[in-house]
Amino acid sequence: MARPTIYDVASAAGVATSTVSRAFTNPGRVSAATRERVLASAAELGYRPNPHARALLSGRHHTVAMVVSDITNPHYFELIRGAEMRARMSEYTLLLVNAEESPRMEWEQIQRLAPAVDGFLLAASRLPDENLRQIADQRPVVLMSREVPGLASVVLDHVEGCRQIVAHLTSLGHRELVYLAGPRNSWMAATRWAALKEAAEQAGTTARRIGPFTPKVSQGGAAADGALNDGASAIVAHNDLLAIGVIQRLTQRGLRVPADVSVVGFDNIFAADVCTPGLTTLGGAHADLGRVAVELLLTADTRANDDQPSVVLPTELVLRGSTGAA
Repeated sequence: MARPTIYDVASAAGVATSTVSRAFTNPGRVSAATRERVLASAAELGYRPNPHARALLSGRHHTVAMVVSDITNPHYFELIRGAEMRARMSEYTLLLVNAEESPRMEWEQIQRLAPAVDGFLLAASRLPDENLRQIADQRPVVLMSREVPGLASVVLDHVEGCRQIVAHLTSLGHRELVYLAGPRNSWMAATRWAALKEAAEQAGTTARRIGPFTPKVSQGGAAADGALNDGASAIVAHNDLLAIGVIQRLTQRGLRVPADVSVVGFDNIFAADVCTPGLTTLGGAHADLGRVAVELLLTADTRANDDQPSVVLPTELVLRGSTGAA
């Protein structure tokens, strides 16, 4: 039995084929009653529009690509969930791409996908600013956990969050802290260090940075050893994975957390609540970050080029057992 065509739907609904096409690709250009009649006829016939044909007619693929720097990092789980739910609400498909912390791989994947998607969500991109602007000249782009002038972005307020971290540690009597930096080309790593350093200066606390470190549990050992050589009583790791690795190494060396050393992380991943001791960490509404990023992407064509918003969402310091009196 032959599959029903757009001509069959048009005949059944008593409309032109162009009206059927508009009902699927640009419903705002047909009346609600006409669209309901077309959809009812299509459902009765079992007709499904060809997505490639829809893309040719509308110029839209109804697909957006979300590129993450490392898909194995649990930090991205909530971002992906929030983005996917918001995309699905607008009948878009979210395509997930893993850049594996490689700027070269990130660039190649984006260039390969550009003709087939309506835009990009770039989460913690490792690409240089000029490359990001080149991508934005091809397709709409929204940055997540990074800011570049002239591009739309959504970030958590790590400046205020770092003030909370420093205030918490100084209230416990810590006068020296060491920051275990993330990847060298990470915008967020640089932002966190700058915010921690400024907050420490304002609080009369000494802050030093060592690294960079790959933000994984396996790198926690080397990071912990470096921090101990530094002699600070409090350690602030670039993310929770690195912080958990630090706690494991400190325990191996016979040190008590937090009696001997306090440890703080970033992201509030699910493992932060189940490690021993529980990890004090700076979290935030990561699902909201993903949701807002998709909303900005889907409304990109309604904004002027010089109207690219930078949305800042609040952070929250979650206190657990890894921090204590100096």
